[in-house]
Amino acid sequence: MDDRAGAKPFSECGVLIAGGTSGVGLASAIGFAREGVRGIVLLGRDAERGTKAVAAVLAAVPDASVDFISADACDIVDISRAADEARAKLGSIDILLNSTASNYAPDLLMRTPIEDISGIFDRLVLPPVYLTRVVLPWMREQKSGSIINMASDAAKTATPGETIAGAGMAAIVMFSRTLAMEAKRDGIRVNVLTPSLIAGTPTADLVTSGGFSAKLFEKAAAMAHLGVAVPEDLADMVVFLGGPQSARLTGQAISINGGISAA
Repeated sequence: MDDRAGAKPFSECGVLIAGGTSGVGLASAIGFAREGVRGIVLLGRDAERGTKAVAAVLAAVPDASVDFISADACDIVDISRAADEARAKLGSIDILLNSTASNYAPDLLMRTPIEDISGIFDRLVLPPVYLTRVVLPWMREQKSGSIINMASDAAKTATPGETIAGAGMAAIVMFSRTLAMEAKRDGIRVNVLTPSLIAGTPTADLVTSGGFSAKLFEKAAAMAHLGVAVPEDLADMVVFLGGPQSARLTGQAISINGGISAA
């Protein structure tokens, strides 16, 4: 056992990843498997994608312990049930990654139907809040844990077209930072990643497929002089934040964006 508060070696850690069937979630699962974590559970809505994700982890790390549980992260009852199942499989949830996507292409506020706003905001913000609320008491009992949330640079940089996305991402960032101050007494760390465009993800495919958002992210990509981030870039940071090396790091919003901004 590491002598730093809230730190466990990877070999003793159970990892729960919401949005673990693609993108950063899947890349992080592979990263944790390579570090030898005790077990991994992936949460997602699509069972077929879940099966493929488990196969991808096992192809990378054949001796990994990885399972998939189907769940709707926006549904309190369903996500509570899935978290209970994950805890039963893992024994304990020591690392939680909230990496769900909302399938929302940003647009100007004046072009966003007013009746769509609450649904967009809910899909952006509620999944990490709900799942964290379910898992937090278990981490408090064990006096340790690392929670990593995914937001975006829209939380930090005012960008036309990201009015609603920016508000939602800022909510996740402040949720994470404030929870870090609440949970530190129990040895729990909470951090949040705020990338911009992440190439090779379903979200990137959606926002670059056409319309206003495609123009917005085309400009963003042109500013990434260090290269547009890929899922593995984020996964490396996720694994670091989940492990004992980051035992004294909490409440931080970290951007990995290839130089698109310095927020």
